[in-house]
Amino acid sequence: MRRRIKQSASFSQRLIEEAVKFRKAAEQRPPGTERELLMKRVRQAEAALQINDWLATPGGGPPSAIGHLAAQKSREIS
Repeated sequence: MRRRIKQSASFSQRLIEEAVKFRKAAEQRPPGTERELLMKRVRQAEAALQINDWLATPGGGPPSAIGHLAAQKSREIS
């Protein structure tokens, strides 16, 4: 039997909290691999937040970075 967990915070809120937590942890580390990995997690959480907001907006276009990549791919195909 699968255990279900009722989330008390929205997905967006959890992504924001995760980004803040990893950014604080990265600021406490000296420059190096560990800090870069933490900053990568920050960027991933922020990208997920942008994508989630994009998907939640009816009729909205993709975030600028995604729109740029899509336009570049369509030029390569043409």
